[in-house]
Amino acid sequence: MIAELSIKNFAIIEAVSISFDKGLTVLTGETGAGKSIIIDAIHLLAGGRGSQEFVRHGEKRAEIEGLFLIESEKHPCIHVCHELGIELDDNMVVLRREIHASGKSVCRVNGKLVTISVLREVGRTLVDIHGQHEHQELMNADLHIDLLDQFGNETINKCVEAYNNVYDHYKSLEVRLNDLTTNEQQMAHRLDLIQFQLEEINNAKLQPKEEEELLAERNKISNYQKLFQALNNSYYSLHGEQKGLDWVGHAMSETEALKAIDPKLGTIYETISNAYYQLEEASYHIRDEIDQLEYDPERLDFIEGRLSEIKQLKKKYGSTVEEILEYAAKIEEELETIQNKDSHIHKLQQELESVESDLLLEAKALTEARTKAAVTLEEKIHEQLRDLYLEKANFKVNVTSHNKFQKNGVDAVEFYLTTNPGEPLKPLARVASGGELSRIMLAMKSIFSQHQGITSIIFDEVDTGVSGKVAQAIANKIYSVSVESQVLCISHLPQVAAMSDTHLFISKEIDKDRTKTRVNILSTEEKVNEIGRMISGIEVTELTKKHAKELLQLANRQKEIK
Repeated sequence: MIAELSIKNFAIIEAVSISFDKGLTVLTGETGAGKSIIIDAIHLLAGGRGSQEFVRHGEKRAEIEGLFLIESEKHPCIHVCHELGIELDDNMVVLRREIHASGKSVCRVNGKLVTISVLREVGRTLVDIHGQHEHQELMNADLHIDLLDQFGNETINKCVEAYNNVYDHYKSLEVRLNDLTTNEQQMAHRLDLIQFQLEEINNAKLQPKEEEELLAERNKISNYQKLFQALNNSYYSLHGEQKGLDWVGHAMSETEALKAIDPKLGTIYETISNAYYQLEEASYHIRDEIDQLEYDPERLDFIEGRLSEIKQLKKKYGSTVEEILEYAAKIEEELETIQNKDSHIHKLQQELESVESDLLLEAKALTEARTKAAVTLEEKIHEQLRDLYLEKANFKVNVTSHNKFQKNGVDAVEFYLTTNPGEPLKPLARVASGGELSRIMLAMKSIFSQHQGITSIIFDEVDTGVSGKVAQAIANKIYSVSVESQVLCISHLPQVAAMSDTHLFISKEIDKDRTKTRVNILSTEEKVNEIGRMISGIEVTELTKKHAKELLQLANRQKEIK
């Protein structure tokens, strides 16, 4: 849910900070007070298109910041942030957007600078905005298959996963077969290229870890003088008259003579004795290293040449010798495939036919799962439509299959509707009128909000064009959506305002010849007055206050039923 929203120098808003709670928050106020501006700010915060026109006149930039709380470990935002390399702290997400007067836009997620596309990717998992004329997701037939899959939940997801596993294999085989059966000239060029590359790598006779060993040897030869002097000094510090081993040997003899007098000195003797023999062994190793040291300028020249050759190969074929050898193995396999193209084509065709049979089975299972889910979805939508006094409307989820394998199966899904008995079903976007569209959208959102995992749903005047019992039905439906998800709603309907858990009143005032927007949380008495104003439209009388109180009592009874 969105917990905090801070807006500064945005349109007519100078500075506003708003706290939001769970449940249904309704925003009301006079036309032009800035209600929709607040929703516009949230839209921009979630990656919407910005413009310097949003910057308050005379200011350098507009700033919008929102704090979102993630309450479920399975929330889609967590996965998206993980994929994008964005760290989450205590399951909190802070989105920030700055729009400069110059037109530049700066976006941040949890303090990390991101592009607008990344901000949009995160924002779409947190906020779902529905305006009076903006039902893009529900009106876009291309997205209906995703909505059905979300509704089908685990049953369809398992079928999609099984289908995709086979589909990915099928597409890889298809690509390989296509590479072998098209463009003979390009394949001939490819054959010449990889033959040359393989010959160049093979002639180099590279060995694993060769570069590391050569670098170590070069370092040793290059530092011959330093090594010889250090080892020689170390050896003569230990060996010789009055040197290290002499003194340690003397200490060992003295303590050996004393241990018969004091047994506790036996431990000291053992320690010194062990040290003596270890130092003696080390001195022998030093002597052997000195004997093996050799300064060979010809060997150094060979190493430099070999390292240069490896460096050139690394520029072409990989960052390490191991990667070069892996590349050689890969193109050797490719070379064999091209040289024996006909047999590989036959083998791939047979494998592709076998995988295609498996893919058809998985596609059929997916279609059956979607068809079954479509029937259940139709029943659920009809229940919602009846609640909104669209009992004569007929909703249909049209699942059709085509012969082309695609990432999400072989199905096309589109929502169809008719609101008048006797009229044929038509695509959703071509049927509903303004008032009907609001109710249909609410019916669908009541279903899909339970499956999408969106943190906050925002309705911007979706109740326009309705009144009476339909208005109360819409109010009830918006509240029912808020039971599953936090809902922010701009409304001119007193019925919707009465159902709110939190009522924010948006007003504007003139201060020093500048317009400012204010946001106030209404108390119970203030809520009665505001609902009374919404009922009467002009003057709040005792009668309208009475009606407002009755509406609030009705709302409370409706909430208890929910």
